[in-house]
Amino acid sequence: MGSSSTTMPHATQTEMSHTGGRSTTKTSKSYPGPLTPQTEQHLMDKIKFTPSALTSTRGALHMLQVIMCVLTFIVSAIWGQPNHTYWIYCMIIWALCPLLTLAITVIETLLIHKLILYMCMDWDDFTTGMAMMSSLTTFSCAVIYANFYASIKRIWALVVSLLAFISCFLYCAETFRDKRDSTRSATYLAALPGFLKVLEAFVSCIIFVSLIGYVGKPALQWCIVAYIIPFPIIPIIIVTNIMTKLKKCLPFSIDKLVIIFLIVSVLLYASAAIIWPVYSFRNNPKPKDCPGNSCIWSIQFIVTFMTYVNLALFILDLVFTCLGICGFKRQ
Repeated sequence: MGSSSTTMPHATQTEMSHTGGRSTTKTSKSYPGPLTPQTEQHLMDKIKFTPSALTSTRGALHMLQVIMCVLTFIVSAIWGQPNHTYWIYCMIIWALCPLLTLAITVIETLLIHKLILYMCMDWDDFTTGMAMMSSLTTFSCAVIYANFYASIKRIWALVVSLLAFISCFLYCAETFRDKRDSTRSATYLAALPGFLKVLEAFVSCIIFVSLIGYVGKPALQWCIVAYIIPFPIIPIIIVTNIMTKLKKCLPFSIDKLVIIFLIVSVLLYASAAIIWPVYSFRNNPKPKDCPGNSCIWSIQFIVTFMTYVNLALFILDLVFTCLGICGFKRQ
């Protein structure tokens, strides 16, 4: 007899073949090909409540992260300093991190990530990248609060700093757990190419919240322009790379544009690395009395230091991208 086949939607496609009078059945659990109405319906049917996503170690970590960040936010809001940019930055981080964690938990509890995985992105890579980003930002908040606000006379600031370090530890624990899990993929955001982009954006945020003493100084205002130009492009590059289907639809190579972007960013930060310290510290020695949260000289030094850090990150990113090593080479 000849061969016969029965074709069903991709989600439950079954192939029948006859070889020597023996029939074999192979069922594919993947979702290749275009999203047909049958496949979409099958995926939608899989969206259901799964308590195991909450009772697992990962779910427990997520709940603890949300609780600790919200608690830190509340305690800091009661005894805060709303006119200080560092305080505002910390409050934004302690609000956004639990919201993001809660959204990820809800998506995984309802198995919506299976639909997201098929339609656009690598979910494991995205969530691991978000855990790494949350670890960075909560760590910066813990250090900032401990350095600028905590003291023996400010018990509330010590409590906030302690809660902030606990929140950071929880996100670091999730990052370490995800990176140790060999079953989780790391295609971009959780790999070195994407993580460098996250670091560049993170350092830029620290620079922005530290900018001070530039009014009436055109040279320092140029530095601010140099900091601003690369910043909004970094999220676009990240989103384009993690949204695999969007990247395939582009009529041009995003990797070539990334190289151009990195060259421009290196030039901009190189100019800022020269201009900012010269015009900030020329004839401006460090005052003898320089309190942490109100000394303009110290904050300007933070901007200088972070400028050199980001310049180094952009140079490394450019070198690795051009050489095509460490996973930067794209097929």
